[in-house]
Amino acid sequence: MFKTEFHPHSGHPTTIETFSTYGSGSGTHSPVVDDTPWHPFTCRADFEFAELVHKAALNKDQTNELLKFICFPHFEKHIVPIEYKKETIEYEFYLWPLWDWAMDLLANPLLAPHFVWDAQWLYKHNGTRFERFFHEPWTGDRWWNLQSSLPENGVPFAFILYADKTHLSSAGTVKAYPVIARCGNLLVNIRNVDGPGGGRLVGWLPIVPDDSDQDGKLSYTNLKHVVWHESFSILLVTIMLLSATGFVHECYDGIQHWLFPLILILSADYEEQCVMALIWGLKSACPCPICLVPREELTDHSTTYPKRTVEDAQDWVDLWSRDRVAGEAELKKQSLRPIKNTFWKVRLSNPHDALSQDPLHVYHKGKFGDHLFNECKKHLKVLGRVAEKKVDEQFDSFPRWRNLNHFDRVTNIYFTDGNKFQDISKQIVFVAQNVLTHAEDEAGYALLKCIVSYLHIDMYVSLDVHTESTLAAGEAEILVFQKLLDEYIEALGDDATKNWNFPKAHASKHVFTDIREKGAARNFSTRPEREATWTDQTRIDHLDEEELEEEDLDDQPFGGHIHIGAPQSSLTLLQLEEGNASNPAFAQFRKKLSLFLNNFLPAYNIPLPDGKTWLRLSAQDTVQEHRFLKVNYESVVDWKLATDYLRCNLSFHGHERHDCALICTNDKDDNDKNIFVRILLMFKHTVGSKVLDLALVLTMDARMDMRLTRLHARPPASSEFIMLHSIIRGVLVVPDFAIPGDYFLVNYVDTDIFLRSQRQLF
Repeated sequence: MFKTEFHPHSGHPTTIETFSTYGSGSGTHSPVVDDTPWHPFTCRADFEFAELVHKAALNKDQTNELLKFICFPHFEKHIVPIEYKKETIEYEFYLWPLWDWAMDLLANPLLAPHFVWDAQWLYKHNGTRFERFFHEPWTGDRWWNLQSSLPENGVPFAFILYADKTHLSSAGTVKAYPVIARCGNLLVNIRNVDGPGGGRLVGWLPIVPDDSDQDGKLSYTNLKHVVWHESFSILLVTIMLLSATGFVHECYDGIQHWLFPLILILSADYEEQCVMALIWGLKSACPCPICLVPREELTDHSTTYPKRTVEDAQDWVDLWSRDRVAGEAELKKQSLRPIKNTFWKVRLSNPHDALSQDPLHVYHKGKFGDHLFNECKKHLKVLGRVAEKKVDEQFDSFPRWRNLNHFDRVTNIYFTDGNKFQDISKQIVFVAQNVLTHAEDEAGYALLKCIVSYLHIDMYVSLDVHTESTLAAGEAEILVFQKLLDEYIEALGDDATKNWNFPKAHASKHVFTDIREKGAARNFSTRPEREATWTDQTRIDHLDEEELEEEDLDDQPFGGHIHIGAPQSSLTLLQLEEGNASNPAFAQFRKKLSLFLNNFLPAYNIPLPDGKTWLRLSAQDTVQEHRFLKVNYESVVDWKLATDYLRCNLSFHGHERHDCALICTNDKDDNDKNIFVRILLMFKHTVGSKVLDLALVLTMDARMDMRLTRLHARPPASSEFIMLHSIIRGVLVVPDFAIPGDYFLVNYVDTDIFLRSQRQLF
């Protein structure tokens, strides 16, 4: 059962719905389809221009010259005059006025039915009570509180803004500063994908050029921040007045809404967050743009420090304008710059509340890529080239899995994108656990425990739907990580030279608060924006060494629980047994199959053919092998349909592949029990007029080891048959490279299997 409690201003009563009714609501809309494949560009002309610049390898000056002769639809050119050292410097700023972009969304008939205006608190009954859950921005506390601050019939028009200085060329010589806008009133599967309602480029911020004589000087650093905020002020000017007065808009259903534009979410890397919040940053006394944690306490997650407020910042900037000495002293206490923040001009758009922790920068590129991964490589280097080679070889041996990058070596990777760092993090514990052992490297072993805890945090953050329970578990894990990090530092002893008091280490303190306030982390992740802009380049020296699991040609949607594909020629049971005579798992294949069918068919009221009471299989009975299986299952994360792709093939892209699965069976007392199996053969077999989808599998027994699920394969001769319909979902299993016959469940490959492992659903 689901309960929806609407904001009192909405006038809607609380509703209670069944799963089937709730599932047919707005949360399950498919992405809006359009016939404009040049998105995320605003029009085909934008795409063709970008393609021309890329193919011609134009530099910045050449591109700017070309821009002078081209009129971009929607975009306006503004001159931003800035006073600096008694001179006026002019900067060019190209932008699409923010409210003009918003009006385009509101006027789009494809999007009209999909806007959500009122805050909602959502609950799902967990068998004992209704437990609140969070996903879209309007399910968070901030939307509720903002709507409470508006007139009774007013609703937020919520902007999600992303800005990040990036490179237009893979060489890194041409820089740009795009601003991407998304509408928080649209469903995530509309605003975070290409097409109508998706993120749009709304501005190219000017970049103050580097100056070797001026960089690092206070006045020049402040100049960069002033240029940023003066330029952003021009972008926001069309919503400044409307944020106070509102805008009356008649929706597709004829109902008028009083819309109040505001900035709900600011998404950026730490450096841009410091610019947005106008704080000094990394080496300042209070380097967090959200709270006043001292620089020396950034790894202390057990203490909550006061939040920054707009009122304090305004008071100290005003004091500085009247009394430089007194104002400087107060600003320094909070590490603030003496500049007026442009977000103060937009009502209900406190930048410290809007700033959000982006998983890509904070975790995948930051905490793991820049820190934990580098520490791991240091330990391997100390152990020597043999250890490094062993880890690389084990990475190369890591089983393939759909949407997971495969690496043939990692110890010589020093820079890559956040997506690949994320995939390395999901694999490194399993390939290094037999190298960084407690006996060989006590500190390295302690580091692996830190990485396991980090992965738990990352998986909790990555959930598309959060409940009160998962938020509490995530917050508890942050304290576990803090304890394990202390143990790692202690194990290093005199070798502990790294300072872990850096801002991204502190970001975990705020991430679950962000989720409570603004919904799931994908609402403020920069990953959609990076995928939506043509400026993002994958800069890695080992492109030929990595590959994503390829999509199977049989990729059409299907109904029901399973779809079996890649059929092979039929074989007689005699041919099958003779072809696998050296494999103990296939010993007595016909006898085992006969026994299974004679037990299974009557148990499920499937009559034996021709009135028989016992089915006897002959050597000439046939089976048809299949090498591909798609399994639909209900995710325990968001209760929606998900699909796994499983393969059973002696040579899949040159590698033998026998995927594993979680299946539902019965214990000796006939109670449901979930177990792990490796699929040895998938096949169809016809009994009378009934076609059965079957598999020969090898059971794997599970137990916990260092917070990991260790699996032990039973002897091949103990193989058994299952119906393919008993498969719950696929699972990725990696060998324990130290113990033959033992494996580990890769429970970090997706959030569903992670939650199942945490809830011990097997």
